[in-house]
Formats: sequence, structure tokens, C-alpha cells
Amino acid sequence: MGLLMSCFSEQASEAAGGNTKRRRHPPPPPGASRRRGSVRLRDDEAAAIQELAQAAAAAIIQQQQQNGGSALAPPFDRSTSLRYQKKQSGTGGDLPRSMSTRPRLAGEPLVQPQQLLTQDVKADELETNIIVLVHGGGFGAWCWYKSISLLEDSGFKVNAIDLAGSGVNSSDTNAITSLSEYVKPLTTFLESLTEHQKVILVGHDFGGACISHAMEMFPKKVAKAVFVSAVMLTSGRSTLDLFSEQADANGLLHSAQKFVYSNGKDQPPTAISLDKALIKELLFNQSPSKDVSLASVSMRPIPFAPVLEKLSLTEENYGSVRRFYIETTEDNTIPLSSQQKMCELSPPEKVFRLKSSDHSPFFSKPQALHKLLVEIAKMPPLANP
Repeated sequence: MGLLMSCFSEQASEAAGGNTKRRRHPPPPPGASRRRGSVRLRDDEAAAIQELAQAAAAAIIQQQQQNGGSALAPPFDRSTSLRYQKKQSGTGGDLPRSMSTRPRLAGEPLVQPQQLLTQDVKADELETNIIVLVHGGGFGAWCWYKSISLLEDSGFKVNAIDLAGSGVNSSDTNAITSLSEYVKPLTTFLESLTEHQKVILVGHDFGGACISHAMEMFPKKVAKAVFVSAVMLTSGRSTLDLFSEQADANGLLHSAQKFVYSNGKDQPPTAISLDKALIKELLFNQSPSKDVSLASVSMRPIPFAPVLEKLSLTEENYGSVRRFYIETTEDNTIPLSSQQKMCELSPPEKVFRLKSSDHSPFFSKPQALHKLLVEIAKMPPLANP
């Protein structure tokens, strides 16, 4: 998100496309290495990533419907065979080891990483086992595919929400005029819960403002709220306020933003898109290249009106929900200093830190993020004063 440093600047010009002819290369001499087809390989990989994105989106819609979520997007006629399925016992490789994990000491039992992630999580001992994942600006439910798999393997019921105009939601991004309209898929889901059901809300990036809005509306349905490198505002402030005050030392935020003026250049912007050439450095500087490729074909513009809207938060509603913040140390979108300032202005119950994580820990540090989410979920309810 964080692309609002000069929000009414001229829209970046787009290079005009044209047809190009493929140059024929002479065959290599005998004995030379035949390193051909590199362009074709990239095309094939792009096609595979597109297939992956579509299949992941279909799987998330199916998962939402199975867990009681509302089907707010049109049916997605696509095979879900590429869903990241649970490993069967005795098959498949081990999960990659977290960079933060210490070496095993001599004499310690050899425990597989997957066992470390899933051990000692019992639904009947949790305040709630329902986790709702809310993406950031430009992202969609697809970005949580690693977290969904890890949390479901640990016994949680997971709902990843596509906000309006995001992911596979069919709303026109340029037509969204308020935060409540943007967050409607989330509030509709919370409305569908029974009187005694509670959830853990997890918001990333601009999703922090979205879960804050939901906490104000449904405080009794939210057991805990987790802000993951997210916007966490005080009442009367907007997301635009935060990013306008944020330092942009290297000019990356300013360079990456491209405003969309669907109502004409004489009117305010209707959306913000990201320069695909800069998203790796901005959002995914520590993330695997395959996840960056997935994001590059899946991200959509960010509706502009919701980032302008100032939140109205009360101590009775929003303030009654337990809040936790997860900092990301290598974040080029919301720098660590900005995250710490938000926590100083509105202190959460506890602050965690993900070392070596970029702005997208669900890609760059999925196991470490999962461990923190489980730790927060296992915290018992506070005793009544």
C-alpha cells in the first residue's frame, strides 16, 4: 500500500506497446553450448504462475464457502488440483528451515519442522479457533496461501477474505467510494457469525485500517486483533495521514505509485496501481521469486477513497478488543520506525518482531509468522477486572 506520498501528482505515463519481430539466430557451432529458449522459458513460467494464481483463488473461494463465508464473487470455473495440499505421512520433503531457528544441539531428539508448527494446538483449549485473514492494499486472499495451509494443518478454521475490488471480487475498484464499501465482504462475514462465535482478525498493510473498522462495528465478535506490518491508526486519522508523514528516504514509494483517474484528470484519483518493475524492492525484497511472480499477475489497483477516510474509533468498541502488533524489520513499505511510532501512539497489548522479514512476511517468513499467530491464539482470555 504505502504509495500516497504525493497523492495528486501527475499520473505516470505509460509506454505505448508495439509489435516486434523475433530475430532469427544462426545455429551455434559444433560443440558449443545450446543455451536457447530463455525467452520461451520465461513465457512458460509466467503461464504456470498464472495457472497457480487462478487455482489458488478458486481454492480460497471453495474454502470460504465450506467454512460459512459468503460467496461474494462469481463462481470460478477452474480446477483446484494445484491447491497446496497437506503432505501425506511418509511422503514429500520437509518444510524449509526458518533462518531464525537455532541449530539442534547434540542429544536433542530430531523433530521435523512441521511437528514444531502443529504440536500442542487443541481447539477445545483455545478461546476461538476461527482465524480471519485480511489482505493489504492491492493484495487479495491469494497472498495468504502459505498461512492458510499452515493454520489449517494446526487445526484452525481459516477464512481469507477478498475485500471489494480485490483478488477475485468482482467489484470495480474505481467505483469504491468509502471504507465501509471496501470492507463490506469482511463485515458481511462477521454478521453471519452466531451470537457466541468469535474470531481472531489478522490484518496486513491497509488491512489494519480495515480490521479496525470491523472491530468498531463488531467488538463482541472479535477475540483478538493482530496487525501484521499494518496500518494501526488512532481515531480521527486516515491511512493517507500516516503515509504523508512517513519518510521516503530513497523515493521508492513515490516512484512506485501510479494514479488512476477514471473520472478524468480534472477529478481526484479513483485508484492507485503499482509499478510492476518496483514491487519486488518495495514489497518483497526478502521473498522468494516465485511468490513475487504470483503477486505480479495477481495484484489489483488500490481504491483511493478508502485511504482518504478518517477512522472513527471509540474506547468502548475498538478499545475493548485485545490488540497485538507484529513488526517487520526489513520493511520498505512501512519502515520499522513508522511501525514503532504507531505502537507508541496507540500501544497494543504486546509487540512481536519478525527479523529479516520484508513487508510481506506471509511470503518471506511464513513459518515464523505462523508460530506467532499460534502463540497469540493460545493466549487465554483476560480475567474480568
